[in-house]
Amino acid sequence: MQSWDFEKPIIELEKKIEELKKFSKDKDIDLSSEVIDLKEKLHRLKKDVYSKLSPWQKVQISRHPNRPATLDYIDILMKDFIPLAGDRLYGEDKALVCGLATLDGRKIAVMGHQKGKDTKENIERNFGCAHPEGYRKAMRVMRLAERFSLPVVCLIYTPGAYPGIGAEERGQAQAIAENIRDMFELKTPILVVVIGEGGSGGALGIGIGDRVLILEYAYYSVISPEGCAAILWKDASRREEAAKVLKLTAPDLLSMGIVDEVIREAEGGAHWGWEETAVNLKSCVTKNLNDICKKPLETLLCERYRRYRKIGVFQGL
Repeated sequence: MQSWDFEKPIIELEKKIEELKKFSKDKDIDLSSEVIDLKEKLHRLKKDVYSKLSPWQKVQISRHPNRPATLDYIDILMKDFIPLAGDRLYGEDKALVCGLATLDGRKIAVMGHQKGKDTKENIERNFGCAHPEGYRKAMRVMRLAERFSLPVVCLIYTPGAYPGIGAEERGQAQAIAENIRDMFELKTPILVVVIGEGGSGGALGIGIGDRVLILEYAYYSVISPEGCAAILWKDASRREEAAKVLKLTAPDLLSMGIVDEVIREAEGGAHWGWEETAVNLKSCVTKNLNDICKKPLETLLCERYRRYRKIGVFQGL
């Protein structure tokens, strides 16, 4: 598994444990007590390392190539997934997955950004950076959900919308702006979960909801740390400083009221434990869906509007 610098001592200790287990088996020597001691040491090391992460290190975890993406959570948590492709205007965008599924017995419309697990798949998925047709497809599926009174679950995992010439020619900014506008008026419950990177308008294109949740090591920001550093200081290498001042981590976002709940991940991040993280995500999603689905639509729409109007409001002296 790929690891970041701050994870290398953990990887090395895990290798030692595996080597000791193999040696014990090959030589038929009981080394169980030594293995237990090393496992306890590993647990303490993980707790120490992951309790002191900087904002930039949390950004690195959110970008881990082994981190589960939208289709992974759909496979683990949902049943009867039916993918829906194309925006009926231009074509299919594989960076944004949409479809219908069943979650804990409830029929839903689900959509989210999809990155690849290797270079070939990342190119196919455009590294999770959606085109205008991806956002128009998402709105098409949302309208379908509205027609059949299905709640919408949006999973955000993107560094940002694709900024290429073709995307701009096909109306990238307009597609995102229309989605933001129309999601405020969508007459069905919407639940948003940031599962990894949550970058800029690419995230906001499916980011308006009655509840917004975020995984423990995910981030949600108007711009990436590198982009912010390049603009403010003309030096992208100051990304660690930018990550700190952007207040993009889950605890920061919760304290500012931008997200409603932080979902605990497996120790060290979702890439260390897909199943554990998925179970925690399912519990929080189910709980919040039960809550918002009970509310009358008129109340839901009013609260959705007020939720976003209060963000960034301050009282002068």
